Amino acid sequence: MSDTPATLEHSPLGRSATYPDQYDASLLFPLARAENRAALGLAEGDALPFTGEDEWHGYELSWLNARGKPVVAVGRFRLPADAPGLIESKSFKLYLNSFNQTRFASGEEVAATLERDLSAAVGGRVSVDLLTVDDDALTPRRLPGECIDELDVAISDYTPDPDHLGVEGGSAADADIVEETLHSHLLKSNCPVTGQPDWGSVMVRYRGPKLDREGLLRYLVGFRLQQGFHEHCVEQIFTDLVAKAAPEELLVLARYVRRGGLDISPWRATPGLRPPSPLRLARQ
Repeated sequence: MSDTPATLEHSPLGRSATYPDQYDASLLFPLARAENRAALGLAEGDALPFTGEDEWHGYELSWLNARGKPVVAVGRFRLPADAPGLIESKSFKLYLNSFNQTRFASGEEVAATLERDLSAAVGGRVSVDLLTVDDDALTPRRLPGECIDELDVAISDYTPDPDHLGVEGGSAADADIVEETLHSHLLKSNCPVTGQPDWGSVMVRYRGPKLDREGLLRYLVGFRLQQGFHEHCVEQIFTDLVAKAAPEELLVLARYVRRGGLDISPWRATPGLRPPSPLRLARQ
């Protein structure tokens, strides 16, 4: 990671900003993951209990070719979960907009520049794909598995309570072992700086004692007043499910609605599991 102060008080988030039109890598503002992970009992330097990525799409990406003609693209960026840093989203937007009036010889040069700068900022290898705006990879799809949103449950608390999580029958020893995929579109959390709402969908794929679906839905709705970055919310869901339900295998994926021309879709999984890809929802 760079030596930029990794605290939110120094970030551009929540502040007025001048949008640059000439390439400037210094606009990227990395934040350390360690503080949020410490709140989950994950000490810095310890082996992580999950693998995963933060997948970003940048819909406001443009540059000039060698003759000055604009080129537009959608950027897909995959940031590794084991990198020590993540990118603060407003700084990412400012950085991408700095390409607008900058000439590049080719799309390959743009991709290489993005990969170099982002990898240096987070301290891990970031992969970059540049897609045309009508690329088939951007075609919306549905989340796999069963939607639990129609369960008729009473909810009165809107902060995530792990005690809502459990298995059918109350005991993992007595519960049936299943392999299933569940999802909900009722995820909402809030920016920890501006308080702006972040809307999303979440998928849980697991093998293990059968989850109590009503409890899972109550728990997920509990993020409604939670302040946290997308990446941290997914890691919290993953670690809480491991602690409360002890699945043999687990994958948690969230697809957040875009804000400011960016969407963020983190996933965390036990080693060996990966989400279906590509997977982009209609409201993204």
